[in-house]
Amino acid sequence: MALAALGIVYGDIGTSPLYSVKECFGGLHSVAPTPANVIGVMSILFWALTIVVVFKYLTFVMTAHHQGEGGTFALLALVLRNNARLQGKGAMTVLVMLGLFGASLLYGESIITPAISVLSAVEGLEVATPVLHRFVVPITVGILIALFMVQKRGTGGIGRVFGPAMVVWFLSIAAAGLPWIVREPGILAAVNPVHAVRFFAEHGLHGYLVLGAVVLCITGGEALYADMGHFGVGPIRLAWYALVYPSLLLNYFGQGALLLRHGESATANPFYALVPSVMLYPMVIVATIATIIASQALISGAFSLTSQAVQLGYLPRFDVVHTSSQQEGQIYIPEVRSLMMVGSVAIVLGFQRSSNLAAAYGISVTGTMAITSVLLFAAMRERWGTLRAGVLCGLFLSFDLAFFGANIAKIPQGGWLSILVGALLFTIMTTWHRGRSALRQYVMEGTMPLQAFLSDIDVVKPVRVPGTAVFMSLNPNIAPPAMLHSFKHYKILHEQVIVLSITTRRVPEVPIDERVEIQDHGRGFYQVTANYGFMQRPNVPDVLRICARQGVPIGQEVSYYTSRESLVRTGRAGMWGWRTSLFAFLSRNAFSVTSFFGIPANRVVELGMQIEI
Repeated sequence: MALAALGIVYGDIGTSPLYSVKECFGGLHSVAPTPANVIGVMSILFWALTIVVVFKYLTFVMTAHHQGEGGTFALLALVLRNNARLQGKGAMTVLVMLGLFGASLLYGESIITPAISVLSAVEGLEVATPVLHRFVVPITVGILIALFMVQKRGTGGIGRVFGPAMVVWFLSIAAAGLPWIVREPGILAAVNPVHAVRFFAEHGLHGYLVLGAVVLCITGGEALYADMGHFGVGPIRLAWYALVYPSLLLNYFGQGALLLRHGESATANPFYALVPSVMLYPMVIVATIATIIASQALISGAFSLTSQAVQLGYLPRFDVVHTSSQQEGQIYIPEVRSLMMVGSVAIVLGFQRSSNLAAAYGISVTGTMAITSVLLFAAMRERWGTLRAGVLCGLFLSFDLAFFGANIAKIPQGGWLSILVGALLFTIMTTWHRGRSALRQYVMEGTMPLQAFLSDIDVVKPVRVPGTAVFMSLNPNIAPPAMLHSFKHYKILHEQVIVLSITTRRVPEVPIDERVEIQDHGRGFYQVTANYGFMQRPNVPDVLRICARQGVPIGQEVSYYTSRESLVRTGRAGMWGWRTSLFAFLSRNAFSVTSFFGIPANRVVELGMQIEI
């Protein structure tokens, strides 16, 4: 498990040496590579890596898990569970909005990371032979397209080589840095935080802005938390302390030692300058493989994030394809894949250089880190105590906001990209959630309680035909509109009628023995509620099999009745016109309820409904 964690969890942070030091001394707001500046920046980098990754995430944030799961939505679920008294109040609304925006920013990171990682690796070719400069962008685009195209085959096969490949990568970067540390042992003075303080004192505002480049070394911090449910805290920590952390430090200090010796001449690409010329092409190959793995981890994370958002009601249904019969978490979403591929390729074509793209990278990461600190306080203050939680989370937040503030200066040079992607996704999620709430309210107003419908059945005594009818319902206590429309037009009912409601609990997974709740109303009517976690995919045939095992007479002839809503803009939803139009567009293009819930298409009866919003 620790070996597997190397590829999935540490891909992003593991490839940061490719560009982080280069940006500190050759990018936006960089400083001259004088000995004092080199030691000062290396000191900041060392303590940023130690405080943010080791102290914040590995020591404290990863203790805030929800049934072993981490990540933005799991943390948000923990906040909701531990602050039930705030439900419906303004403070809870703010926390939920923060959580949604944090998740939105992660999408921006998922699009930018493949672009900057692969581009940084391929730029090693021009270090070896300047004539290859014009091929860097085409090769990068080709690798990205190939990477996204193989997603439909699943990550299982690729995953088997993740761990070993990343072991080779970390050993390679450690081996590249160590000889330079031996040549310039003075670089180890950077461990003393006094050099970091002195750097800020001497450079003032300009020194503070260098944090916008230093932050690139901790960009994978959120991945540690998001993937803890796949591997567990133990393997993630073991992989970090046994290999990742020492290798990163050796390489970073090696680059610092190189800059101490060669100064300005080494700032163009200090990572590849560590490597002897005979090993340059092999290092480019290893680096490219490592960045592909890093990109794969972010792409898979975007798939998981989308699936969770759908289950929680913040995004419309997508075609979620499970690529493994053994691992439920291995999924592929074609629409998300296509959007990410177009976005990443467009970013490479637009920015051309990793140094240009670095300006766009950082705001989404630091913004998410700051939001995590706020949610962590809300989730853990009862367990830790308000004072302890306030002190710890306040300390974390001070670092997060410092990094975030330094990255704000990069907005004109490309930082706007992260904000744009985050704002777009945030708008889509809040619009969808608001629209679905209004739609649910409209349906509730136009229907009748299930018990009232059953009472009418006792009076009317309609004709019952053989077979089982399954009606999907938003609320288990109301008569589904599809059932009311069907009865109104056909005047008949099946011998067995199942009113099925799918609910998503704010927990990652619901055990199979808690999956189905059945209430027998007599007259052949059964009210069934199927409970799923936000990391699980509902499946109606599976629910019926569980019902059959618990005594519900399902039979062979099963028909499924669903409603297809036709939305009419009237302003009832209380949303601005453009948001109502956006919701209608999302509804029209949402994946069909039939396919999403795994319902056999040849057994489905759709009944149209016109709904005013």
